[in-house]
Amino acid sequence: MNEKRVKEPEEVVVAVMPKQDLSWIPNLLKKRVCTTFVEDSFSNGGRCQCGATRDSHPSVALGDNFSTAIVSHWDSIQHSSEQPTDAYGELEFAGSGKRHSYFLRLSSTTVPSVVFDIMRQYWKLGQPNLVVSVVGGEGRSKVKSWVREVLRQGLVKAAQSTGAWIITSGLKEGIGKCVGEAVRDHATAVSSVSLNKVVPIGIAPWGMVHNRQQLVDPEGSFPAKYFVQSTSRGTYSLDNNYKAFLLVDDGTEGRKGGEFGFRGRLEDYISRQRPGSASIDIPVLNMLISGEVSMVEALEISLKNSMPWLVLADSGGLANLVSDIVENVQSDPMCAFGVAEKEEGSPNMELRERITTKVKKHFPSEQDMDKLVDKVLSIYQKKDLISIYHAEGTDDFDTVMLKVLVQASKHRVSVTTNPYVDELKLAVTWNRVDIAKSELFSGNIDWKYEDLEESMTDALENNKPQFVRLFIDNGLNILNYLTYGRLEGLYDSISKTSQAGVLLQHLLEERINESNDKTCRVSIYEVSLLLEYLLGEVCQPFYRSLFKVDAASTRRKALKRVCKALKEEYSYQQSMCRHPWLCLFLWAVLQNRGEMAILCWEMCGESVLTALGGCKILRELSKLETETDAKLPMKELATKFEFMAHDVFGTCYQTKASYSYKLLIRKSNLWGDATCLKMAMAADARYFFSHDGVQSLLSQIWWGDMERGTELWKLALTMIIPPLVYTNLIKFKKEENAEEVKSVMAPPPSATDCNYGETVFSFADIKHHSEGDHEDSNNIRRPTKAGTATSFRSKKIPFWVSRWKQFWYAPVTSFIGNVVTYFLFLFLYAYVLLVDFKQPPPEGPAASEYVLYFWVFTIVCEEIRETFIVGNKKFCQRLMLYIQDVWNKFDVLAISLFIAGLCCRMFRFSFNMGRGILCMDYMVFTLRLIHIFAIHRQLGPKIIILGKMIKDAFFFLFFLAVWLSAYGVANQALLYQYDPSPDRAFRRVLYRPYLHIFGQIPVEEIDTGKNWDRDCTDNLTLINEGKEPCRDTSHNWLVVILLVVFLLVTNILLVNLLIATFSYTFSKVQERSDTYWKFQRYNLIVEYHSRPTLAPPFIILSHINLLIKRNLRKVPSTKIHRFALQLKGKDANKLVKWETFQKENFLTIESKKQRGTDSERLKRMTAKVDGIIKQVGEIRDVDRRLRALESDMEFCTSSLQWIMEALSQSSTVKSPKSHPTRKAVISASIEK
Repeated sequence: MNEKRVKEPEEVVVAVMPKQDLSWIPNLLKKRVCTTFVEDSFSNGGRCQCGATRDSHPSVALGDNFSTAIVSHWDSIQHSSEQPTDAYGELEFAGSGKRHSYFLRLSSTTVPSVVFDIMRQYWKLGQPNLVVSVVGGEGRSKVKSWVREVLRQGLVKAAQSTGAWIITSGLKEGIGKCVGEAVRDHATAVSSVSLNKVVPIGIAPWGMVHNRQQLVDPEGSFPAKYFVQSTSRGTYSLDNNYKAFLLVDDGTEGRKGGEFGFRGRLEDYISRQRPGSASIDIPVLNMLISGEVSMVEALEISLKNSMPWLVLADSGGLANLVSDIVENVQSDPMCAFGVAEKEEGSPNMELRERITTKVKKHFPSEQDMDKLVDKVLSIYQKKDLISIYHAEGTDDFDTVMLKVLVQASKHRVSVTTNPYVDELKLAVTWNRVDIAKSELFSGNIDWKYEDLEESMTDALENNKPQFVRLFIDNGLNILNYLTYGRLEGLYDSISKTSQAGVLLQHLLEERINESNDKTCRVSIYEVSLLLEYLLGEVCQPFYRSLFKVDAASTRRKALKRVCKALKEEYSYQQSMCRHPWLCLFLWAVLQNRGEMAILCWEMCGESVLTALGGCKILRELSKLETETDAKLPMKELATKFEFMAHDVFGTCYQTKASYSYKLLIRKSNLWGDATCLKMAMAADARYFFSHDGVQSLLSQIWWGDMERGTELWKLALTMIIPPLVYTNLIKFKKEENAEEVKSVMAPPPSATDCNYGETVFSFADIKHHSEGDHEDSNNIRRPTKAGTATSFRSKKIPFWVSRWKQFWYAPVTSFIGNVVTYFLFLFLYAYVLLVDFKQPPPEGPAASEYVLYFWVFTIVCEEIRETFIVGNKKFCQRLMLYIQDVWNKFDVLAISLFIAGLCCRMFRFSFNMGRGILCMDYMVFTLRLIHIFAIHRQLGPKIIILGKMIKDAFFFLFFLAVWLSAYGVANQALLYQYDPSPDRAFRRVLYRPYLHIFGQIPVEEIDTGKNWDRDCTDNLTLINEGKEPCRDTSHNWLVVILLVVFLLVTNILLVNLLIATFSYTFSKVQERSDTYWKFQRYNLIVEYHSRPTLAPPFIILSHINLLIKRNLRKVPSTKIHRFALQLKGKDANKLVKWETFQKENFLTIESKKQRGTDSERLKRMTAKVDGIIKQVGEIRDVDRRLRALESDMEFCTSSLQWIMEALSQSSTVKSPKSHPTRKAVISASIEK
């Protein structure tokens, strides 16, 4: 073919050229201009065969008369030349109000790869999963109504479901106009532009475009304003419903068919592209509707490229001819001989005669019949690539397209072991799980693991969870599928622009810099670091054991060890993942893929903890995300996981409370020894903490072994008089009561249940149980044969020791003790400041002040212990965690002020300053009471509301400060011409306007009409010496106006704004204040159960005791476990199975609720109606076949009758029997 090819280096320019610089387009893409005038014999010399008039040709084309005289046929390649294109950019349809479309004028010999790169990279057209090229029906012939319905309900619907490009002529006539209207109607029905996956593209001949001169601009049009008008004969306007236009220029004007060659090459090029991680090339399907004789050439070219065609039967024109020869000629008994070739290589003459008959039937007026028959015969020889679609057929249009593409793919590639694999790949690419279920997984096909493996990877990488579920339900074992190498491939496919992708690339760059290997890709080690960064200290790091990295090693040492391991071997990549569904869950959550993450969560064990883990990861990612569009979906999915954890735990709690308590404090092997409470706390899962089951466990831990609801005065009295603990003043839970609770709430006795029967209700037992994990399990009880709990110890704990521990180990006891002593501390502090605050040494301080110093010293010791001693984190991590708490900041401020005041009061020159600092410090210590009473059910929510209102008040103070400064400065400058005193200026500029708000307005000073009995002067010398200056009366009227405006704005506008803001905050927070309080209650319980039993100042005794136990006796701390319960073996498996069963019950209930909704009912009703319509279609098909059979029988009957009559009249054959009659035959059959 005489086509000009663009050099390969130019093709690279598209990818590297900046998108803002468009000067490269004319250098890369060309247009065609006629350079030889070949006279059209029908135009009397006034028009060239290219379609343009003589006057529109350049002088060069008209100069060589001799050459033009000997040329009888104009050819685009020979008689036109390429010049830089002058029409490209964006297109605005005047008056349409739609988004701009893209357009490009290009030569008919342009390389398709260049155009495809521009469409994808510059025009940003979505990656197609399917390309449907619609041909036919052009011109002014009317398109049938049922064809319009097929385009609207069939083609566009299928294109939306698959994410397809629809290619037509793009002109406002014929099929191009019908497709544009169908796309427009579909876009109107779609709720969002982002949800519209249909991309209509027009490929039209440049010479057929009406008003094409409006598009011409050598520097590009951004945009070009295009007016759609009623067209003259021979040209058509562009359709404003198309996204992009490729205007193919072959040098002609008003001539059709010039774009067919380029269109065929572009479709062939697209069909050989494989996007991203897809398992197949982009499928391209050509669709023929009606059509003229001139379109035969396009059909022939496309079939030579092995492109599949779908012909719409009975749509008219060329479509009727093609459907007729494909169906009827093929059904002829002589068809087998017709496709054979004779020895000299010419087609069978009988077949040619049959096709000629068909062509004359459909196109009787065609002049060049032999040429047309040759092309139709060439098309017939490729009939395996042609499928016929009948509108009354039973299959859906998208199902028909799928089968056509699969049938065509079998001719283009080698046949696989399973003939349905290609069809499955297409269904996955289109994301049509309904087709896969009905056509491929209906039970008639035996699917093997090898057949589903590649499609499973495609479904995972392209976020198609329904197919993942379908493959799992039909024989794909996830344990055999997911290896660590495949998991690395999934992480490597994460978008580099997503938040998780950016973090992984940053971690990968660190390893690349360490190993100097530029070919590295994301490994499990980067994933482990990312999860560790997001989850923090909640659980142990993931995947570290694969690289044998010591947990205590530094980051740099670990990185070197990993780089060395990755260079030597990748043996771990072939290993199967231990928990595949958890690995896929983490992978999906990091990408914020909601449906995929929920599917993996359903398949994963430990559902409550897994949902909370997903919530934690998503909320951490949302904090790092800067784009609002990406942040909001993360927060929504995190909230959804929190609600799922809450609901599943609610189902567990309703079924069996004792088991549900275990779920909250059990150490998880799946999540690296994390617990639900710890994960929920880290994830800020306030709604989860508001569940009654969680609060019930916290209440039981709060009260320890004492009865819930014990009056506080009894606790306080017992703390004052400790021997009362051995009386009946306070009721404790008895072993009998514990056994009764256990028998009601727990299953039959087992070792785990018996130790937990007490563990659930007592923090002391939880603490000792944790000790037992590390020591000798002294407090773990087992049932005896009689069903009662006995101790592992051989020696029973005395009653007076156990009762003493039961009282003093309860967190509520520590809380009451701290509250009482804190009030005493504030009383002592106030007494020192008001009564006993003596002069600096040697006169003071007094003895009471020394007691106060010692008290604060014990408080400082407790803060140091809480910050730097408790826990196993590093110093910097502990410090950062300590500072994050607002009340810890209060403590630091109070202690710092106290130390500063103490130092200042010891010296005479700074005594008053020190006393002032200590007075301010007393306020800070007193405000600390707010945090103490946050545990109260009524006061706690109000404290939360108060905190929110304080934040609102800061915004009010900002506006108020603006008005105060504006009014204060102006008022002072207008009243006093000159006042150098800073003290008076400050008071009058800021302090006096602030008092105006509360009604303290000195009228005598402001209004000069009033008498002011204050001594003042106008002498500048006296004023400089500090004398009061007199008022300036020249602008007094303006001062009064400013006062009125200031009071109007502050007292009415700003104050009412503040009240409205407070009201809104109160109503908003009040709804969720109980949830917030329950969440803070957990923090308070954790704080007080981790504290020593004694309160300041007696806490110093506990500190000494802890110092001896930790440093001398080397007894490990039990408070760091924070309600952790270690279950192993059968007990752990039993609890996991029970939780999984409850999760399935929850999913079943949710599924029933979902099926009961109106939308689901409507879907089921629609499916039933579709089934009925399909059955009616089948009945119509059977009826059509019966009618065809009846006509054939009539033909056979008439033929036999003719034979019988001929034989009866012939003298050559004489039968001894008489001719049978219909009546005789019927009588004989009745007798039989």
